[in-house]
Amino acid sequence: MRSMYWEDGRLYILDQVRLPLEVEYIVCQDYQDVAGAISQMKVRGAPAIGAAAAYGMALGASTVNTGSRDVFLEELEKIGRELIGTRPTAVNLQWAVNRVLDRVRAATDKEIAALKELVLQEADTIFLEDIASNQKMGAYGESLVPDGARILTHCNAGALATAGFGTALGVIRAAHQKGKKVHVYAGETRPFMQGTRLTTWELMSDGIPVTLLADSMAGYLMAKGGVDLVIVGADRIAGNGDVANKIGTYSLAVLAKSHQIPFYVAAPLSTVDFSLLSGDDIPIEERAAEELTHFRGKRIAPEGVDVWNPAFDVTPHRFIDAIITDAGVVRPPYLDNLKQVAAKED
Repeated sequence: MRSMYWEDGRLYILDQVRLPLEVEYIVCQDYQDVAGAISQMKVRGAPAIGAAAAYGMALGASTVNTGSRDVFLEELEKIGRELIGTRPTAVNLQWAVNRVLDRVRAATDKEIAALKELVLQEADTIFLEDIASNQKMGAYGESLVPDGARILTHCNAGALATAGFGTALGVIRAAHQKGKKVHVYAGETRPFMQGTRLTTWELMSDGIPVTLLADSMAGYLMAKGGVDLVIVGADRIAGNGDVANKIGTYSLAVLAKSHQIPFYVAAPLSTVDFSLLSGDDIPIEERAAEELTHFRGKRIAPEGVDVWNPAFDVTPHRFIDAIITDAGVVRPPYLDNLKQVAAKED
């Protein structure tokens, strides 16, 4: 299953809003199409929107008509700002755009045509590196998964949320491939229902046993001894290990701590934002009220009701037992250990 692919100068994005009832790819012919797909959550998941944005930069670059290198870079920066503005919380989006821009800025000896090709090459590299990164995370993380484990996850952090293989689900997938008998409990993940629509579909496609439950059932399942570990993805990790992830993650972390259940986060090092000292500094996206007041286009809440709809919450690092990265499993103290791991990779 592919969350996206590039072919004949166009980006094809799997429309995750239509899943699991319909499997349909959107054809993105310009960067505005990519920006729309990201903002409308047709493509979602921090690594996936980073890769999509990189290809959006390639589409944008292809339409810039100028012989001036300075003008080309200026136009590319404008495109980058528009793509970054689509979803403010996921740091991979900003990281991918800036990585493309840095590559262009460094290529001082290249003509415009070569710069356009360079942007596409960098997008391809980001895409392929993400798949390799996820496979590394899976290899590191599966050691934390005992045979017979009952695993609770939240939202969708699988192949659909990345260029391929997945972060949290990548760890589960790696354990399954090792022959470990695992069973996954997928929370529905209100209000956008990524667990219901995407995680269950993805795991069932891979033949991994999965049980769907309402988000509010997680605590009782833990109390009955039905969960051995919790593993989730991340959209941004502050330098101290505080994690922003899909709304509802914080509640699961508190419940896991109360029941002495290991709580793990799986994310590539590109998701760590060392410029932020704590989760208090992470910008939290607020989504449209209609995601709560309506279901499949039909109103289910009273007209005029006030709505608060943050897409993410922040889990303090004290609730997290380990962060599984593409450079290894990192344990507290995160402020020191994340930096050490990142320094080794550089």
